[in-house]
Amino acid sequence: MNIDLKGYQAVVGGGTSGLGLATAQQLAKCGASVILLARNKEKLAATVGSLDNSVGQVHQSLAIDFLDFHSFKAETEKFFTGKKVDILVNNTNGPEAGSVIQKNTEQYQQAFDLLFKTYHHLSHLLLEGMQKRGYGRILNVSSVTVKEPIPNLILSNTMRTAVVSWAKSLSKEAAPFGVTVNTILTGSFETERIESIIKNQSEATGEDFKELLRKKKDAIPAKRFGQPEEYGYLLAFLASPFASYINGASIPIDGAALNCL
Repeated sequence: MNIDLKGYQAVVGGGTSGLGLATAQQLAKCGASVILLARNKEKLAATVGSLDNSVGQVHQSLAIDFLDFHSFKAETEKFFTGKKVDILVNNTNGPEAGSVIQKNTEQYQQAFDLLFKTYHHLSHLLLEGMQKRGYGRILNVSSVTVKEPIPNLILSNTMRTAVVSWAKSLSKEAAPFGVTVNTILTGSFETERIESIIKNQSEATGEDFKELLRKKKDAIPAKRFGQPEEYGYLLAFLASPFASYINGASIPIDGAALNCL
């Protein structure tokens, strides 16, 4: 099976690092033109220049702060007016770690703006064009924590669960127009994010970082963390016409760890 995305336009949030970067790289390798969203202009420029353009892809970027929803909304509405987008990968950095007791109402609101409102806004903004063209793929980066919350990540646990319910509802409304909406339940991958999470857990519990890292890997049946490119393979498939009957799904990619947390 050859995934050919030549002629498709993709948008990838958080596309300069981690799983967002791996996804953007794989979409570009499959022939898609990619618009990267992230905060750092220098990293955006460097990443755009590094993406595969061997079949005439034209890659772009938009420097934007996902943490400032008012600005995010205004800038994306301005940038995407009149632009054709076929594939949207909703992805952003996660909120700060912390427990239920530690977090206040304002912090929950900030996490809601970051992890829910940005997803909804971009999807709503681009959905009409997808429906008119009869093709669209909305892929939401979430986490296995929607099934089993991870301690000390209450904001992420809560908001990512909300995304799953919202995405399922949207998938039913979008399906008649040839648009699919799927959510990825992300496990542990070799990224800066997982290192940061384990570091925070180490600081919160006093347990040695290397020992926590070993336990985390040992608890995964695959006995390892995933490689970012493995994540990109899944999203490239889901973005393609081959995945037209996969809709409203919450798909784990976690080395079989979901029932072992």
